[in-house]
Amino acid sequence: MADYNKTLDRAAKLCSTSEKSSQDMRTKMIAWGLDELEADKALAYLVEHQFIDDSRFAHYFVKDKLKFNKWGRIRIGYALRQKGLTDAVIEQALGKIDEADYTEILDHLIAQKISSAGDPSIPANKAKVLRFAAQRGFSAEEIYRAFDRLKEN
Repeated sequence: MADYNKTLDRAAKLCSTSEKSSQDMRTKMIAWGLDELEADKALAYLVEHQFIDDSRFAHYFVKDKLKFNKWGRIRIGYALRQKGLTDAVIEQALGKIDEADYTEILDHLIAQKISSAGDPSIPANKAKVLRFAAQRGFSAEEIYRAFDRLKEN
């Protein structure tokens, strides 16, 4: 059994260095030796003192995954659900995505994949590009619109 105050200090220090979801911190504190009741008590303290804020976490998570991992809304939303966030928090965070940036990222990804896969007028090559973008979490509608934009240019 871990010391409650030491674990709480450790959790607060960790939360002050980077954003964490409440589910992640609860899991960590239990792994550190707190029982579930103490972990819930510590989590309430961390939320009350703004060390943890799931909305803030979701906002930064969306921003990072879009910018660095080039993920689409579908994959980001799935990852946030895995983190235990509510649908309302997820929708709010996904709603803050800048459409121009999102479109630019998707267009760039598709253009890169087309250059490596080959001529997209060949069905097998187009399928490769579609699967690639879908695995990144972009919807079919978004992908087809990106294809249309690339044809225009």
